[in-house]
Parts: sequence; C-alpha cells; structure tokens
Amino acid sequence: MELGNISQPVYSQGLEGPGSSTPGLVGMVHGFLQLVQPNALPVDRTLRTGEPSGAPLLHCLSFFLSQLMVYELGFLICMAIGLLFIILVPLVGCCFCCCRC
Repeated sequence: MELGNISQPVYSQGLEGPGSSTPGLVGMVHGFLQLVQPNALPVDRTLRTGEPSGAPLLHCLSFFLSQLMVYELGFLICMAIGLLFIILVPLVGCCFCCCRC
C-alpha cells in the first residue's frame, strides 16, 4: 500500500460516486445533497469577514452560528418536514381508525 507524499497531499477535483452495484441510488443521493446543500461550508469567509479581533467572543460565536444555520437551512427544512410526517401520519391514521364517520 503506497501512501504517497504525506506532507503535500493531492486532492481530487470533486465528489465522485463510489464504485457500487447501485449507481442510480448513488446518483440520487448526490443529487439530493446538491439540492439541499449546494454550497461549501463558509468557514474561512465567516471567520475573516466576521467581527474585529477585539469583539466579545459571545458576539462572534452568535454570528458564526447564524451563518451556520443559514448554511444548514436545507437540512433543517427537511428535518422539519420529516418530524411533521412522523407526528401527523399516526395521528391522522388514528383518527381514521377510531372516528369512522
């Protein structure tokens, strides 16, 4: 097993689907991830354009967390829809079973 140059690693250009027997499923997952979270994590930009170095730590942390929430907005929306279905589907099913009017 060759490790290559450890001090100067070479990275690939982008995400590549692993070689598997289900390329359709891999393509679907990558398509969903690109739809939900199309941009890279803005850590460098947030830390550089945030507050000056003398600002209180709590203010910088809240600014970073707000930027992170905007970044994760797609996943948060998907999670909210999933929780809505987890609560709503059994409740509606129970109403249909118990209250057959």
